[in-house]
This record gives sequence, C-alpha cells and structure tokens, in this order.
Amino acid sequence: MNPIRTFMTQDHRDCDELLATAEQAIAAQAWDSANTAFAQFQHAVLQHFAAEEGLLFPAFEEKTGMHSGPTQVMRSEHIQMRELMEAARHALLAKDADDYEGHAETLLFMQQQHNMKEENVLYPMCDQQLHDQTKALVLALQEKIQNKADHSHEQDSR
Repeated sequence: MNPIRTFMTQDHRDCDELLATAEQAIAAQAWDSANTAFAQFQHAVLQHFAAEEGLLFPAFEEKTGMHSGPTQVMRSEHIQMRELMEAARHALLAKDADDYEGHAETLLFMQQQHNMKEENVLYPMCDQQLHDQTKALVLALQEKIQNKADHSHEQDSR
C-alpha cells in the first residue's frame, strides 16, 4: 500500500481537472469564467505545494537526512511553476489568449514532468521512509489540502 503516493497523485489529478476547466473557458473566450477557474486551479496548486513544502518534504528530510536531494529539486520547480502561473494569470486578466497560451503550455509541460518525478520517485520514497508516520502524515496533508476545496466553494458562492 502506498498511501502518500495515492493521496498526492489524486491531488495532482484534481488540479489537472481544474486547469482543464479553465482551458475550456478560455477556448470559449468566457473570460470571467476562465479567470474564476484559473484562480481555483492556482489556489489548488499553491495549497498542494504548501502541503508538500510544509509537511511532506520536511518529514522526509528529517527522516532521511537528505536536505539537498529530491525535495530541493521539487522546491526549485515549485518556484518556477509559481512564476508561470502568475504570468498566465496576468495574461488572462488582460484577455490575451496568445500570451496566456504560451505561459500555459510551458506550465503544463513543466507540471507534467514535475508530477511524474514526484509520483514515480519521491512519493514512493516517502511511503518507504515514512511508513511509521503515514497515517498521521496523510491526515495532515488532507487537512492542509482541504483548504483548497474550501476556497473553491467560496469562489463558487460569490
């Protein structure tokens, strides 16, 4: 059983669905819907990053003593993806579909590569190394990421 990998991979898929919703709205030039959907996507990804950087990565680093290994690479990629999301958000606000598309394509490619590394390398390592903490850690990750769902519902009710 791989509870960390299973939970975090599902969260990747949930974020992917939010981006697909934004992409559909952009294709239809429904700018208000696109902005709302992209904001939900961005918030979800940032919550995911916060859960990894605030809970999962520190637990892994403490257990393994690896502070400059895979978690450092993931943090570096998180920084790049945050910048791409901001650039895409600004393009959306300007209703510049071409500029948005450029940033979004780069973001999507980077996100897919990043997720594959986490799902196939880092998360299995976490499941192996943190097996004695898995239950509590997954509960804490769920709680941290739950803020994503709460925010999405707030956006829907506006």
